[in-house]
Amino acid sequence: MELIWFIVIGIVAGFLAGQLMKGKGFGLLVNLLVGIGGAILGGWLLGAFGLSLGGGLIGSLVTAFLGAVVLLFIISLFKKK
Repeated sequence: MELIWFIVIGIVAGFLAGQLMKGKGFGLLVNLLVGIGGAILGGWLLGAFGLSLGGGLIGSLVTAFLGAVVLLFIISLFKKK
């Protein structure tokens, strides 16, 4: 059941990050997949800095959102114009 929540949170975070990063997104489907990867990246980044936003739904969503924004930014650097 945790895997399902992880995926749902990642999808929501990817959608929100895509909305924030207008012009740097890759379309709805890719942004949703980036959100799932961003959830992993966000957890790793915050852990690397010794930060935690809590283990609840909101903390997980914010962590995934931050990771998705960072991941979208990194990917946009390599995107052909």
